[in-house]
Amino acid sequence: MTLPTSAQGVSPQRRARSVGVGRAHAKAILLGEHAVVYGAPALALPIPQLTVTASAGWSSHGADSQDDLSYTMTGTPSRALVTQASDGLRRLIAEFRSRTGAAGGPHLDVLLDSALPPGRGLGSSAASSRAIVLALADLFGRELDEDAVFELVQTAENMAHGRASGVDARAVGAPAPLLFQAGRVEALRVGWDGLFIVADSGTAGSTKEAVTLLREGFAAHPGAQERFVERASDLTFAARRALAGGKPEDLGARLTDYHDLMRAAGLSTGRIDALVEAALWAGALGAKITGGGLGGCVIALARPERAREVTRQLHEAGAVQTWVVSLKGLDNHAP
Repeated sequence: MTLPTSAQGVSPQRRARSVGVGRAHAKAILLGEHAVVYGAPALALPIPQLTVTASAGWSSHGADSQDDLSYTMTGTPSRALVTQASDGLRRLIAEFRSRTGAAGGPHLDVLLDSALPPGRGLGSSAASSRAIVLALADLFGRELDEDAVFELVQTAENMAHGRASGVDARAVGAPAPLLFQAGRVEALRVGWDGLFIVADSGTAGSTKEAVTLLREGFAAHPGAQERFVERASDLTFAARRALAGGKPEDLGARLTDYHDLMRAAGLSTGRIDALVEAALWAGALGAKITGGGLGGCVIALARPERAREVTRQLHEAGAVQTWVVSLKGLDNHAP
């Protein structure tokens, strides 16, 4: 699909631009998965090299209907994924118009170009929603502050996944690592120029299934929820101190401890465990599953001189692709 370059037939009152563009990026959860929904803290890391770009523009074809739109995803997405995304987009556009007062117009074309593999715990749905919201704001000439963007993305996340913590909706637009807790966001101080290696297992996870599995486990074992949340909180706060204090060994140990917590809850898989073990064997300071679980990605912390070997061993163990995120390139470094 080629987006139109003109807005012929569209009155100035109906649009500010002929094409609007919005961008977002991937994220990885360092610690805090699942527990964050129960009010515990979570640490999130932006992955700036994995981007999503949305373009929204007017087309001369189609009826002059508020609900009339075309949606295209680049690459080779499955029919089910396109249908689900298209349905979500219609609801997101309706919510955007309701909140901003943006009027209807001619046929609306939306093009989404994403480098994020879906279902890997990298924030694909939240990043897509954020990019689309920003593209719509650009197209309609609406100024949205960060809270307004978050609320729209969070609405889409709740529709897609059920009750969402909000960490993804914040992290896919964050320029630096952040702490998220009970809706509040705080930038993290970084006291060490280490590397995180994210490895795609090649298997999609299922947040909904993982949430259900964890909830059923809590219900079957009195006190299990409290123990899980308390342990997760302790590990997350300890990791925060290690990150700020420049203590990579402590940070790595907390990552691995959190993986053990997720595995004990039944949220890991044999393939994920093999990747974690391969990273540790290759000299990573710590490694864990990242995201909702039951598939997805592993994140490992490595010193720069070990990063190549850790990456090689992750591929040997079955990773289909890897990405390296350098803390040096992110904001909020401690003096």
